[in-house]
Amino acid sequence: MMSITAVFWMLVILFGIIGGFRGWAKEVLVLFSLILALFLMFVLERYVPGVQGALAAQGPQQQVILRSSLMVMLAYFGYQTPNIPAFSGKLARDKLQDFLLGSVIGLLNGYMIVGTIWYFLDLSGYPWPSLITAPPVETVANMMPYMPPRVLGEPYIFFAIGAAFVFVIIVFL
Repeated sequence: MMSITAVFWMLVILFGIIGGFRGWAKEVLVLFSLILALFLMFVLERYVPGVQGALAAQGPQQQVILRSSLMVMLAYFGYQTPNIPAFSGKLARDKLQDFLLGSVIGLLNGYMIVGTIWYFLDLSGYPWPSLITAPPVETVANMMPYMPPRVLGEPYIFFAIGAAFVFVIIVFL
């Protein structure tokens, strides 16, 4: 059986490789869609009446599925960027630079997607014991404070969503 930590790092590296081939401009849009997903989860659970109660009424497996599905859905739509001519001409200056920056942002995207799902699994107590076993306590204690929902908690998620919109307005419009 494979460690969840090893799966986490393998997937992050895979997202980095994919990001290198896609380029930095497309990966930035994915990053912003992931920040938007975290923002929506935070706002829905914190400020919309009834959502927290409805989520708490679900079992741990359904909680993981519901929370992760919003992240995966927005990541999917972020990766389905159309072939905009600005991405191929104006924003991609040099092939090596585009590959390297795309790889770095792809690593960040992998960290955001896989780290958020791992955080939700840990929050729910790893509800599929035959499929995913809980890692050692020291691993969880070392890794969970650095997962995206904790790092981009209140108030940082508000700054991140604001910075994303400013970046989109300045660079893409």
